[in-house]
Amino acid sequence: MVKSIFPFLLLFIPFRSHAQKVYSVSYESQADVKVYVVKYESQADLKVFKVPHESEAKDGAGNWFFTKYPGQADKKIFFVSYEGQADLKIFFVKYPSQAGWRKREKQGVVEN
Repeated sequence: MVKSIFPFLLLFIPFRSHAQKVYSVSYESQADVKVYVVKYESQADLKVFKVPHESEAKDGAGNWFFTKYPGQADKKIFFVSYEGQADLKIFFVKYPSQAGWRKREKQGVVEN
């Protein structure tokens, strides 16, 4: 009985995909998300680790893979010059284990 109910219950679990494949565009008007890189980790909404391979980009973990072409990306980002222009503030970390959300309320900015 339990085995037959389990697959049915999976239908009610929300599945979210978090954009982790990004492309940096040249113009603000082309961007899905405007990003500002902060100087200190404590100022960031998201701590990001740049992964060298697409397969290492994990959902919601802050591990970003920068694609060569815009069509390969989940989100197109534009790096703004001023913090007030940004939808999302990020801080680049040295290790993948450091990546992740600091302010979960901003998570919707990069979700698909």
